[in-house]
Amino acid sequence: MPILNAARRLARPAVLSVVSLVSLAALNATAFAQDPAAPAGGGAVDILTSLMPILLLVVIFWLLIFRPQQKRMKAQQAMLSAIRRGDTVVTTGGIIGKVTKAVDGEDLEVEIANGIKVKVVRGMISDVRSKAEPVNDNKPA
Repeated sequence: MPILNAARRLARPAVLSVVSLVSLAALNATAFAQDPAAPAGGGAVDILTSLMPILLLVVIFWLLIFRPQQKRMKAQQAMLSAIRRGDTVVTTGGIIGKVTKAVDGEDLEVEIANGIKVKVVRGMISDVRSKAEPVNDNKPA
C-alpha cells in the first residue's frame, strides 16, 4: 500500500503542473495576440467580418430548409381544402377510401368498404389518389 500512496501523491502535482502550463500558454498567446499599435475600438468592419459566417448560414438554412418546407405546407393545405365528394383519399393511417360527404368544416365522411363509413379529420388525409368530377346534387327531374 505505501507504493500506491506514493504514486497518488506524484500524480496530483503532475496534473496540476500540466494544467498550469496550459493556462500559462493560453495567457501568453493572448498577450502576444494583442497588438499595442492597433486602435482600441475595432470598428464596424470587424463586427461585420465576424458576423458574416453566421449570416451566411442563416441564408443557407432559409433557402435550403425553411423555404421548401413552406412550399410543401402550402401545397398540402391546398390539397386538403380541394377535397370534394367522390375523391379517393389515403389517411395517415394508410386507409384508402372514397369521400362520401365533404363539408367546409374539419370532418370528412369516408367510405372504406361497402356500407362502412367513418368520419375522418381533414388534416389526417395524407394523399388524394384520384379526383372525381364535381357531383351535381341538383339534377332536373
